[in-house]
Amino acid sequence: NHTNFATVGGAPFYSDLESGRRPGTLADFRRMVQLAHLCGPIHIVEGLLVEPQDLPVPVRHLDKALAQFTLSDKAMTAAAHGREVAADYIAMAAIVYGGLDAVEAQPVYATIVNANSPLRFDDRMLGGLIGYARHGQAIVVTPFILAGAMSPVTLAAAIAQQNAEALAGIALTQLVRPGAPVVYGGFTTNIDMQSGSPAFGTPEGALALLCGGQLARHYGLPFRGSGGLNNSKAVDAQAGYETQMSLWPAVMGHANLILHAAGWLEAGLVCSLEKFIIDVEGLAIMQRTLAGLTIEPDTLALDAIAEVGSGGHHFGTPHTLARYRSAFYMPLVSDRQNYDKWREDGERDAARRAHTLARQLLNAYEPPPLDEAIAEELAAFVDRRKLELPVR
Repeated sequence: NHTNFATVGGAPFYSDLESGRRPGTLADFRRMVQLAHLCGPIHIVEGLLVEPQDLPVPVRHLDKALAQFTLSDKAMTAAAHGREVAADYIAMAAIVYGGLDAVEAQPVYATIVNANSPLRFDDRMLGGLIGYARHGQAIVVTPFILAGAMSPVTLAAAIAQQNAEALAGIALTQLVRPGAPVVYGGFTTNIDMQSGSPAFGTPEGALALLCGGQLARHYGLPFRGSGGLNNSKAVDAQAGYETQMSLWPAVMGHANLILHAAGWLEAGLVCSLEKFIIDVEGLAIMQRTLAGLTIEPDTLALDAIAEVGSGGHHFGTPHTLARYRSAFYMPLVSDRQNYDKWREDGERDAARRAHTLARQLLNAYEPPPLDEAIAEELAAFVDRRKLELPVR
Protein backbone atom coordinates (compact mmCIF):
# COMPACT_ATOMS: atom_id res chain seq x y z
CA ASN A 1 0.00 0.00 0.00
CA HIS A 2 2.89 2.34 -0.78
CA THR A 3 4.18 4.26 -3.79
CA ASN A 4 7.94 4.59 -4.29
CA PHE A 5 9.53 7.05 -6.71
CA ALA A 6 12.75 6.23 -8.56
CA THR A 7 15.03 8.43 -10.63
CA VAL A 8 15.25 8.41 -14.41
CA GLY A 9 17.12 5.42 -15.78
CA GLY A 10 18.82 4.38 -19.00
CA ALA A 11 19.60 7.82 -20.41
CA PRO A 12 22.66 7.80 -22.70
CA PHE A 13 22.94 11.61 -22.63
CA TYR A 14 23.16 14.22 -19.89
CA SER A 15 22.24 17.90 -20.04
CA ASP A 16 22.35 21.01 -17.92
CA LEU A 17 22.33 24.74 -18.58
CA GLU A 18 26.12 24.98 -18.30
CA SER A 19 27.30 22.17 -20.56
CA GLY A 20 24.28 21.52 -22.79
CA ARG A 21 23.42 18.08 -24.15
CA ARG A 22 26.30 15.60 -24.35
CA PRO A 23 27.14 11.93 -23.79
CA GLY A 24 26.93 10.96 -20.13
CA THR A 25 30.05 10.46 -18.02
CA LEU A 26 30.85 8.81 -14.71
CA ALA A 27 31.08 12.29 -13.18
CA ASP A 28 27.50 12.94 -14.35
CA PHE A 29 26.32 9.64 -12.89
CA ARG A 30 27.95 10.39 -9.54
CA ARG A 31 26.51 13.93 -9.53
CA MET A 32 23.00 12.62 -10.09
CA VAL A 33 23.35 9.95 -7.39
CA GLN A 34 24.35 12.70 -4.97
CA LEU A 35 21.31 14.77 -5.93
CA ALA A 36 19.00 11.77 -5.58
CA HIS A 37 20.46 11.14 -2.13
CA LEU A 38 19.70 14.70 -1.06
CA CYS A 39 16.15 14.90 -2.43
CA GLY A 40 13.58 13.48 -0.02
CA PRO A 41 10.82 12.75 -2.58
CA ILE A 42 13.17 10.29 -4.32
CA HIS A 43 13.11 6.85 -2.70
CA ILE A 44 15.15 4.74 -5.12
CA VAL A 45 18.38 5.43 -7.06
CA GLU A 46 18.31 3.82 -10.50
CA GLY A 47 21.36 1.78 -11.46
CA LEU A 48 21.12 3.09 -15.02
CA LEU A 49 20.54 6.73 -14.07
CA VAL A 50 22.73 8.05 -16.88
CA GLU A 51 25.18 5.99 -18.92
CA PRO A 52 28.87 6.81 -18.25
CA GLN A 53 30.01 6.61 -21.84
CA ASP A 54 33.57 7.52 -20.88
CA LEU A 55 33.94 3.98 -19.45
CA PRO A 56 34.22 0.70 -21.40
CA VAL A 57 30.87 -1.10 -21.55
CA PRO A 58 32.01 -4.34 -19.84
CA VAL A 59 33.07 -2.52 -16.64
CA ARG A 60 30.57 0.36 -16.39
CA HIS A 61 28.34 -1.47 -13.98
CA LEU A 62 31.14 -1.74 -11.43
CA ASP A 63 31.70 2.00 -11.12
CA LYS A 64 27.97 2.68 -11.15
CA ALA A 65 27.32 0.21 -8.33
CA LEU A 66 30.25 1.61 -6.36
CA ALA A 67 28.80 5.12 -6.69
CA GLN A 68 25.35 3.93 -5.59
CA PHE A 69 26.75 2.24 -2.49
CA THR A 70 29.15 4.99 -1.46
CA LEU A 71 27.29 8.19 -2.41
CA SER A 72 23.80 7.28 -1.19
CA ASP A 73 22.15 5.05 1.37
CA LYS A 74 18.81 4.91 -0.44
CA ALA A 75 17.30 1.82 -2.00
CA MET A 76 18.67 1.02 -5.43
CA THR A 77 18.05 -0.88 -8.63
CA ALA A 78 20.66 -3.01 -10.34
CA ALA A 79 21.23 -3.62 -14.04
CA ALA A 80 19.93 -6.90 -15.49
CA HIS A 81 22.51 -7.01 -18.28
CA GLY A 82 23.42 -10.68 -18.21
CA ARG A 83 24.51 -13.23 -15.64
CA GLU A 84 28.02 -11.83 -15.21
CA VAL A 85 26.75 -8.33 -14.39
CA ALA A 86 24.18 -9.79 -11.99
CA ALA A 87 26.87 -11.84 -10.27
CA ASP A 88 29.00 -8.73 -9.73
CA TYR A 89 26.08 -6.80 -8.23
CA ILE A 90 25.27 -9.71 -5.92
CA ALA A 91 28.91 -9.98 -4.82
CA MET A 92 29.06 -6.24 -4.04
CA ALA A 93 25.82 -6.43 -2.08
CA ALA A 94 27.27 -9.31 -0.06
CA ILE A 95 30.22 -7.10 0.89
CA VAL A 96 27.92 -4.29 2.05
CA TYR A 97 25.24 -6.33 3.81
CA GLY A 98 27.34 -8.96 5.55
CA GLY A 99 27.39 -11.95 3.26
CA LEU A 100 25.35 -13.81 0.68
CA ASP A 101 22.97 -15.29 3.25
CA ALA A 102 21.95 -11.79 4.35
CA VAL A 103 21.37 -10.71 0.75
CA GLU A 104 19.18 -13.74 0.04
CA ALA A 105 17.21 -13.38 3.27
CA GLN A 106 16.07 -9.84 2.46
CA PRO A 107 16.14 -8.39 -1.09
CA VAL A 108 18.55 -5.49 -1.46
CA TYR A 109 18.00 -4.84 -5.16
CA ALA A 110 15.15 -4.45 -7.56
CA THR A 111 16.12 -5.12 -11.15
CA ILE A 112 14.20 -4.19 -14.29
CA VAL A 113 13.83 -7.01 -16.82
CA ASN A 114 12.33 -5.77 -20.10
CA ALA A 115 10.66 -8.01 -22.62
CA ASN A 116 11.97 -7.56 -26.15
CA SER A 117 8.45 -7.11 -27.46
CA PRO A 118 6.73 -8.64 -29.25
CA LEU A 119 6.70 -11.93 -27.33
CA ARG A 120 10.39 -12.34 -26.66
CA PHE A 121 13.06 -11.93 -23.95
CA ASP A 122 16.65 -11.56 -25.11
CA ASP A 123 19.51 -13.57 -23.64
CA ARG A 124 20.98 -10.74 -21.56
CA MET A 125 17.66 -9.93 -19.91
CA LEU A 126 17.05 -13.61 -19.22
CA GLY A 127 20.56 -13.95 -17.81
CA GLY A 128 19.90 -11.05 -15.45
CA LEU A 129 16.50 -12.41 -14.45
CA ILE A 130 17.93 -15.84 -13.65
CA GLY A 131 20.99 -14.43 -11.88
CA TYR A 132 19.04 -12.18 -9.53
CA ALA A 133 16.09 -14.54 -9.01
CA ARG A 134 18.44 -17.31 -7.88
CA HIS A 135 19.50 -15.04 -5.02
CA GLY A 136 15.99 -13.89 -4.13
CA GLN A 137 16.21 -10.34 -5.45
CA ALA A 138 13.12 -8.47 -6.65
CA ILE A 139 12.49 -8.90 -10.39
CA VAL A 140 10.42 -6.17 -12.07
CA VAL A 141 9.20 -7.80 -15.28
CA THR A 142 8.32 -4.99 -17.68
CA PRO A 143 7.26 -5.37 -21.30
CA PHE A 144 8.12 -2.24 -23.31
CA ILE A 145 5.36 -1.99 -25.89
CA LEU A 146 4.77 0.75 -28.43
CA ALA A 147 1.31 0.13 -29.85
CA GLY A 148 1.41 0.18 -33.62
CA ALA A 149 5.00 -1.06 -33.77
CA MET A 150 5.61 -3.75 -31.13
CA SER A 151 1.96 -4.73 -30.79
CA PRO A 152 -1.22 -4.26 -32.82
CA VAL A 153 -2.28 -0.65 -33.06
CA THR A 154 -5.30 -0.99 -30.76
CA LEU A 155 -4.67 -0.29 -27.10
CA ALA A 156 -6.68 -3.33 -25.96
CA ALA A 157 -4.37 -5.60 -27.95
CA ALA A 158 -1.27 -3.86 -26.62
CA ILE A 159 -2.41 -4.33 -23.01
CA ALA A 160 -3.31 -7.97 -23.63
CA GLN A 161 0.16 -8.54 -25.06
CA GLN A 162 1.74 -6.69 -22.12
CA ASN A 163 -0.11 -8.99 -19.76
CA ALA A 164 1.07 -12.14 -21.52
CA GLU A 165 4.70 -11.01 -21.63
CA ALA A 166 4.72 -9.89 -18.01
CA LEU A 167 3.19 -13.14 -16.77
CA ALA A 168 5.63 -15.21 -18.82
CA GLY A 169 8.60 -13.47 -17.20
CA ILE A 170 7.02 -13.71 -13.75
CA ALA A 171 6.41 -17.43 -14.22
CA LEU A 172 10.07 -17.91 -15.15
CA THR A 173 11.23 -16.25 -11.92
CA GLN A 174 9.18 -18.79 -9.97
CA LEU A 175 10.68 -21.68 -11.93
CA VAL A 176 14.14 -20.36 -11.02
CA ARG A 177 13.32 -19.82 -7.34
CA PRO A 178 9.78 -20.43 -6.03
CA GLY A 179 8.70 -17.45 -3.95
CA ALA A 180 11.23 -15.06 -5.47
CA PRO A 181 9.80 -11.52 -5.15
CA VAL A 182 8.33 -10.16 -8.37
CA VAL A 183 6.68 -6.96 -9.57
CA TYR A 184 4.24 -6.75 -12.47
CA GLY A 185 5.58 -4.04 -14.77
CA GLY A 186 3.91 -2.10 -17.52
CA PHE A 187 5.52 0.28 -20.00
CA THR A 188 2.98 0.54 -22.78
CA THR A 189 2.34 3.60 -24.89
CA ASN A 190 1.86 4.32 -28.57
CA ILE A 191 4.07 5.04 -31.54
CA ASP A 192 3.81 8.39 -33.30
CA MET A 193 2.39 7.42 -36.68
CA GLN A 194 3.90 10.45 -38.41
CA SER A 195 7.50 10.02 -37.27
CA GLY A 196 7.74 6.43 -36.02
CA SER A 197 9.06 7.74 -32.69
CA PRO A 198 7.78 6.65 -29.26
CA ALA A 199 5.09 8.97 -27.90
CA PHE A 200 5.03 9.78 -24.18
CA GLY A 201 2.58 11.65 -21.98
CA THR A 202 -0.26 10.50 -24.21
CA PRO A 203 -3.85 9.52 -23.37
CA GLU A 204 -3.03 6.00 -24.57
CA GLY A 205 -0.09 5.74 -22.19
CA ALA A 206 -2.26 6.99 -19.34
CA LEU A 207 -4.97 4.42 -20.03
CA ALA A 208 -2.35 1.65 -20.22
CA LEU A 209 -1.07 2.61 -16.76
CA LEU A 210 -4.56 2.53 -15.27
CA CYS A 211 -5.31 -0.85 -16.88
CA GLY A 212 -1.92 -2.23 -15.86
CA GLY A 213 -2.63 -1.39 -12.23
CA GLN A 214 -5.95 -3.23 -12.39
CA LEU A 215 -4.30 -6.31 -13.90
CA ALA A 216 -1.54 -6.34 -11.28
CA ARG A 217 -4.12 -6.17 -8.49
CA HIS A 218 -6.10 -8.97 -10.16
CA TYR A 219 -3.03 -11.21 -9.81
CA GLY A 220 -2.20 -9.97 -6.32
CA LEU A 221 1.13 -8.47 -7.42
CA PRO A 222 2.76 -5.09 -6.83
CA PHE A 223 2.72 -2.84 -9.89
CA ARG A 224 5.49 -0.89 -11.59
CA GLY A 225 4.59 2.14 -13.69
CA SER A 226 6.53 5.09 -15.08
CA GLY A 227 6.14 8.79 -14.39
CA GLY A 228 7.94 11.80 -15.77
CA LEU A 229 7.81 10.56 -19.37
CA ASN A 230 7.85 13.19 -22.10
CA ASN A 231 9.15 13.86 -25.61
CA SER A 232 10.31 17.42 -25.04
CA LYS A 233 13.85 18.47 -25.95
CA ALA A 234 13.85 21.30 -23.40
CA VAL A 235 12.71 21.90 -19.84
CA ASP A 236 9.57 23.63 -21.01
CA ALA A 237 5.78 23.51 -20.86
CA GLN A 238 5.63 20.38 -23.04
CA ALA A 239 7.97 18.59 -20.64
CA GLY A 240 5.70 19.65 -17.78
CA TYR A 241 2.31 18.64 -19.12
CA GLU A 242 3.49 15.37 -20.66
CA THR A 243 5.21 14.49 -17.39
CA GLN A 244 2.00 15.05 -15.46
CA MET A 245 0.06 12.95 -18.00
CA SER A 246 2.43 10.08 -17.14
CA LEU A 247 2.86 10.65 -13.43
CA TRP A 248 -0.75 11.12 -12.35
CA PRO A 249 -2.06 7.96 -14.07
CA ALA A 250 0.81 5.99 -12.52
CA VAL A 251 -0.15 7.23 -9.07
CA MET A 252 -3.90 6.91 -9.61
CA GLY A 253 -3.31 3.43 -11.05
CA HIS A 254 -1.70 2.67 -7.67
CA ALA A 255 1.75 1.84 -8.97
CA ASN A 256 3.94 0.73 -6.08
CA LEU A 257 7.14 1.47 -7.96
CA ILE A 258 7.29 4.45 -10.31
CA LEU A 259 10.46 4.65 -12.38
CA HIS A 260 11.70 7.68 -14.32
CA ALA A 261 9.91 9.94 -11.85
CA ALA A 262 12.62 12.63 -12.02
CA GLY A 263 15.03 13.80 -14.71
CA TRP A 264 13.59 12.22 -17.87
CA LEU A 265 13.80 14.33 -21.05
CA GLU A 266 13.71 13.75 -24.81
CA ALA A 267 11.92 10.37 -24.77
CA GLY A 268 14.39 9.05 -22.20
CA LEU A 269 17.53 9.85 -24.18
CA VAL A 270 18.53 12.61 -21.76
CA CYS A 271 18.97 12.87 -18.01
CA SER A 272 18.45 16.57 -17.33
CA LEU A 273 19.75 18.24 -14.18
CA GLU A 274 17.12 20.98 -14.24
CA LYS A 275 14.27 18.62 -15.11
CA PHE A 276 15.31 16.43 -12.20
CA ILE A 277 14.92 19.27 -9.71
CA ILE A 278 11.62 20.45 -11.21
CA ASP A 279 10.31 16.87 -11.07
CA VAL A 280 11.37 16.60 -7.43
CA GLU A 281 9.25 19.69 -6.77
CA GLY A 282 6.32 18.00 -8.52
CA LEU A 283 6.80 14.81 -6.49
CA ALA A 284 6.96 16.76 -3.25
CA ILE A 285 3.69 18.53 -4.10
CA MET A 286 2.09 15.23 -5.04
CA GLN A 287 3.23 13.52 -1.85
CA ARG A 288 1.85 16.38 0.23
CA THR A 289 -1.46 16.17 -1.64
CA LEU A 290 -1.77 12.40 -1.32
CA ALA A 291 -1.05 12.54 2.40
CA GLY A 292 -4.54 13.99 2.79
CA LEU A 293 -5.65 16.07 5.77
CA THR A 294 -6.51 15.44 9.38
CA ILE A 295 -9.96 16.28 10.72
CA GLU A 296 -9.94 16.76 14.48
CA PRO A 297 -10.82 19.57 16.92
CA ASP A 298 -7.37 21.16 16.70
CA THR A 299 -7.40 21.31 12.90
CA LEU A 300 -11.02 22.40 12.65
CA ALA A 301 -10.08 25.35 14.86
CA LEU A 302 -13.65 26.34 15.71
CA ASP A 303 -12.38 28.41 18.64
CA ALA A 304 -10.18 30.45 16.29
CA ILE A 305 -13.09 30.98 13.90
CA ALA A 306 -15.24 32.22 16.78
CA GLU A 307 -12.44 34.42 18.13
CA VAL A 308 -11.93 36.32 14.86
CA GLY A 309 -15.57 36.41 13.91
CA SER A 310 -16.84 38.03 10.73
CA GLY A 311 -14.78 40.54 8.77
CA GLY A 312 -11.48 39.95 10.62
CA HIS A 313 -8.34 38.07 9.64
CA HIS A 314 -6.29 35.18 10.96
CA PHE A 315 -2.74 36.41 10.31
CA GLY A 316 -1.86 37.02 13.94
CA THR A 317 -4.04 34.59 15.87
CA PRO A 318 -2.36 32.13 18.29
CA HIS A 319 -3.62 29.26 16.13
CA THR A 320 -1.87 30.67 13.03
CA LEU A 321 1.32 31.68 14.82
CA ALA A 322 1.72 28.20 16.28
CA ARG A 323 1.44 26.50 12.88
CA TYR A 324 2.40 28.87 10.07
CA ARG A 325 5.87 27.43 9.49
CA SER A 326 4.56 23.98 8.58
CA ALA A 327 0.92 24.57 7.68
CA PHE A 328 1.46 24.77 3.91
CA TYR A 329 3.79 23.30 1.35
CA MET A 330 6.80 25.55 0.78
CA PRO A 331 7.99 25.42 -2.84
CA LEU A 332 11.52 24.54 -3.87
CA VAL A 333 11.48 25.98 -7.39
CA SER A 334 8.14 27.73 -7.92
CA ASP A 335 8.30 31.52 -7.91
CA ARG A 336 5.63 33.42 -5.98
CA GLN A 337 7.16 36.89 -6.03
CA ASN A 338 5.43 39.86 -7.60
CA TYR A 339 6.47 40.91 -11.08
CA ASP A 340 8.80 43.73 -10.03
CA LYS A 341 10.73 41.55 -7.57
CA TRP A 342 10.98 38.78 -10.17
CA ARG A 343 12.51 41.27 -12.63
CA GLU A 344 14.97 42.51 -10.02
CA ASP A 345 16.11 38.92 -9.45
CA GLY A 346 16.98 38.45 -13.11
CA GLU A 347 13.71 37.25 -14.64
CA ARG A 348 14.75 33.66 -14.06
CA ASP A 349 12.47 30.93 -15.37
CA ALA A 350 11.88 27.59 -13.66
CA ALA A 351 14.84 25.90 -15.37
CA ARG A 352 17.29 28.57 -14.19
CA ARG A 353 15.92 28.47 -10.66
CA ALA A 354 16.21 24.68 -10.70
CA HIS A 355 19.81 24.90 -11.91
CA THR A 356 20.70 27.26 -9.05
CA LEU A 357 19.05 24.98 -6.49
CA ALA A 358 20.83 21.91 -7.86
CA ARG A 359 24.20 23.62 -7.52
CA GLN A 360 23.39 24.71 -3.97
CA LEU A 361 22.45 21.16 -3.03
CA LEU A 362 25.57 19.68 -4.59
CA ASN A 363 27.78 22.22 -2.83
CA ALA A 364 26.25 21.15 0.48
CA TYR A 365 26.43 17.40 -0.24
CA GLU A 366 27.98 15.11 2.34
CA PRO A 367 28.22 11.35 1.76
CA PRO A 368 26.32 9.01 4.06
CA PRO A 369 28.35 7.07 6.62
CA LEU A 370 29.85 3.80 5.39
CA ASP A 371 32.19 1.55 7.33
CA GLU A 372 35.73 2.20 6.08
CA ALA A 373 36.53 -1.52 5.80
CA ILE A 374 33.43 -2.06 3.63
CA ALA A 375 34.34 0.87 1.40
CA GLU A 376 37.86 -0.49 0.95
CA GLU A 377 36.61 -3.98 0.16
CA LEU A 378 34.17 -2.60 -2.41
CA ALA A 379 36.91 -0.59 -4.11
CA ALA A 380 39.23 -3.60 -4.13
CA PHE A 381 36.53 -5.78 -5.66
CA VAL A 382 35.92 -3.23 -8.42
CA ASP A 383 39.64 -2.94 -9.17
CA ARG A 384 40.04 -6.73 -9.34
CA ARG A 385 37.02 -7.26 -11.57
CA LYS A 386 38.20 -4.56 -13.98
CA LEU A 387 41.37 -6.60 -14.51
CA GLU A 388 39.42 -9.83 -14.97
CA LEU A 389 36.74 -8.58 -17.38
CA PRO A 390 37.59 -8.39 -21.10
CA VAL A 391 37.59 -4.72 -22.12
CA ARG A 392 37.23 -4.33 -25.85
